[in-house]
Amino acid sequence: MTSYSTRLATAIRATGNPVCVGLDPRWDNLPPLFRERAAARPGSFLDQKAFAYEEFCSRIVEIVAGKVPVVKPQSAFFEECGPAGVTALWRVMRRARQAGLLVICDAKRGDIGSTAEAYAQAYLADDGEGPGQGGVDALTINPYLGRDTLEPFVRAAQTHGRGLYVLVRTSNPGAGTFQDIRDTADQMVYQRVAAVVEQLAVETKGDEPYGCVGAVVGATYPRELVELRGVMPHVPLLIPGYGSQGAKAADVAAGFGNDGVGAVVNSSRAIIFAHERKDFRERFAPHQWEQAVAAATEEMIVELSRYC
Repeated sequence: MTSYSTRLATAIRATGNPVCVGLDPRWDNLPPLFRERAAARPGSFLDQKAFAYEEFCSRIVEIVAGKVPVVKPQSAFFEECGPAGVTALWRVMRRARQAGLLVICDAKRGDIGSTAEAYAQAYLADDGEGPGQGGVDALTINPYLGRDTLEPFVRAAQTHGRGLYVLVRTSNPGAGTFQDIRDTADQMVYQRVAAVVEQLAVETKGDEPYGCVGAVVGATYPRELVELRGVMPHVPLLIPGYGSQGAKAADVAAGFGNDGVGAVVNSSRAIIFAHERKDFRERFAPHQWEQAVAAATEEMIVELSRYC
């Protein structure tokens, strides 16, 4: 079985870039066509919204397939739509994998004991019902409850050739509220988490340079990104914060090893809603939103190529 880290490296080399397009559908930002088509369908508003999200994200997948290696659906936006939204999420993920893209499901799961086992099986197992039909290549997980809550996910990832991204240093402004707390050994919480993630990556990498256990490290904290790449050399990184959150290409360069495949950089709104960007509104009419998505994707690829 080919490991996640190998498949990720292959995809990055094949496309020539580490761009991850975040699929974060928001009703008010959708091009009007999708809201209009959804409103014409029978069913509740949530059912209509789920239909629009699936249709929109599936079109994004078609636009970026072959250009970038990875997409990252944010499960919360789909779950907000109820059962129809969950179904739409899985359909989008399957379509993405069928289009040759790797899929990181951003669900930030994490719990104790049998609950963690159930989450791990739901997202990572190859059971013919979920990921086995082509859903998830990797999953984001929350380490707050301790190392033992990560282990069921690690076992499932190893067994089924999947990957994990553990929240280590997140990109949000309030990240330091807990992550910067110092313990009795004068280590910050995020540093303790990073040490555990590196250990798990080493335990799962075999003869490969990276393990199946990765880390989420925000580009909005470039100094910590430099530090964490140094202490987690065997950990593939998922780097959010680029684009709409303010980070630039220069801020993410430190996340990459010399091989150039140790990280992917996520951008969501700046790509999928590029038609709303001030600099793009002057270039593309509202009905040209697809061209705006393609142009924003290419722009990010070019910008990262100067540093990564």
